[in-house]
Parts: sequence; C-alpha cells; structure tokens
Amino acid sequence: MSEPGFWNDEQNSTSVVKQVKSLKSVIEPWDKAFKKYQEAKEIAEILKEEDKELSTDLSRDIDNLLRELDALEFKTLLSGEFDKNNAILSINAGAGGTESCDWVGMLLRMYSRWAESKNYNIKTIDILYGEEAGVKNVTLLVEGEYVYGYLKTERGVHRLVRISPFDANKRRHTSFASVDVIPEIEGNMEIKIEEKDLSIETFRASGPGGQHMQKTDSAVRITHIPTGIIVQCQNERSQYQNKQTALKILQAKLYELEREKKEQELQKTYDSEKKKIEWGSQIRSYVMHPYTMVKDHRTEHETGNVNAVMDGSLDEFIEAYLKSQKSKGKS
Repeated sequence: MSEPGFWNDEQNSTSVVKQVKSLKSVIEPWDKAFKKYQEAKEIAEILKEEDKELSTDLSRDIDNLLRELDALEFKTLLSGEFDKNNAILSINAGAGGTESCDWVGMLLRMYSRWAESKNYNIKTIDILYGEEAGVKNVTLLVEGEYVYGYLKTERGVHRLVRISPFDANKRRHTSFASVDVIPEIEGNMEIKIEEKDLSIETFRASGPGGQHMQKTDSAVRITHIPTGIIVQCQNERSQYQNKQTALKILQAKLYELEREKKEQELQKTYDSEKKKIEWGSQIRSYVMHPYTMVKDHRTEHETGNVNAVMDGSLDEFIEAYLKSQKSKGKS
C-alpha cells in the first residue's frame, strides 16, 4: 500500500484495502488475547495467596479470556473460500399447500431474527405469498461478515410437525420446506453471460409492498436458457434495478454451478447436504406436538426449546454442524 502509484488503480487498491481489513480482523483479536494471557500469567506468578481481592479479579479475567478464545476458535471453523461472503438464502414450500406456505413464513421469521441478532442486513430480493397464508417462496440477500459460512449449514430440507392452525379438527400435520444458500460473489468472476442465452420477462410485482410495485411492470424474471436456471427480483424500485439484482444472483448461481463441476468433492458434499430436496430426507425436524423438540439429523444435536429456535437461536445447531464437518476434514 505504500508503493508509489498504489492508489491510481482504484479497483485494485480497494481490493487490497479490503483484504488488509479482513486479515486484521483475524490477527488483531488473537494478538489482544495473547497479551491478556501474558498479563494474567505475570499476575499469577507474583500473586500472594492471601490477596483474595486480586485473586478474584484474576479469576474473572481468566474466565473472560476463555470465552474470548472459544469465540475465536469457533471462527477457525469458518475457513472456506467464500465463508466471509454475504449469502443468498432461498426458502421454498414443499407439498402441503397452505401448511407448507405457513412453514416457509415461520422459517423466514426465524432466519430474519437470527440475522438481526448478528446485526446483519437483510434484503428481500423476491417473494411470492401463499394464496391463503404464508409464503410460497422467498429469496433474501443477507449481508455481513461470515454470513455464508454460517448459513451454508442450513442448506437442506426442514420438517415441521404440529397441530395445524388451519385444520378445524385440530389434527397433527407434517410440513416441509427446502432451504438453499449460495455465496454472493464479489469482484471479477470468470463467468460470462451472453445476452442470447437469456430470456427476460417483466411483470407486475405481487403481494404487499409500496404503491410503485403495484402500478408498473417493474419485476424482472430471467431464465438462463442453457442451464434452465431461473431468477427473479421484484423488490427494487425500478425495472433496471431489479434486472441488475437478478443478473447478480444469476451470475452467483452460475459460478456455484461451475465450481461444483470443477471440484468433484464439493459436488458430492453439496448433493449430500441438499439431498436433492426430496421430502423425507430432512436435515432438521421441528416438533411442536405431541412434544417439543428441534433435532438436527446430521449431528444428532437437539433441544427442547422450540420457541427459542424459532426466535432465531440457531448458533448451537450451526456450531455443532461446523464442528462435525471439521472432525470429518471438511470445510
């Protein structure tokens, strides 16, 4: 950065500054923790047994340091190529009509609460509401540090068991929804999208929203003809903005597809985690009746506090999965 002319290339300098910031965010917390350890060690060496006040302070400092180290150690689990990136999160209803749409709405709330607790920014890219209640499908852009590293653990089928609020006979129902997560790729990607390979449609945005959404055909749907990938965006204020956002998501999806082709091991992992979105191959079950329990079938981690999980307390499940992958030598 001290080289003459470094700031002449704005794109390169911005990239380097971002890289430096990222490296500092890793190194500096460890340096601070090590200094705290050295200070505690020095105090322990000169500590007299009868000095109870100093002994209590030292004990408290050590407890705080251990908590800091646990948090730092957890971050070492997020070492994948795109783990620091923002994430594009999609939730889709399975078979079951209104029941599954309501389940998607519940999952949307759960992930929104989780993101808010992390001070992440959430942006709704596209949403299709159910005919009676809930949401058929929704695509979100979640922005913040390590978002993809966390949310990639949620990819798969989620199952809900409960007494249906839509059933007059109060019978127990099982609902399914699939969650998919891809990283938002920043910078230059080796993915070229030809205009001739695209089918672009515009339509009027549906569902709740600002008046501008209801008056113009600003929503955009793009189909990538060679792969059949479809993306759409309806929540920006103009057709141009919606098109640019949709193209960005398409580029990320194509990049992910290309990366999977090149990395055989990643392909196997991705397919294993997604389970091809077949109902019955769920990664996690949320049971609200006849007992309460949330269980992750990949790690066997479970809790009886369903309400806390639905309010966004997902960290214990995310951590359990990341640790299990680490023990298997996967990232």
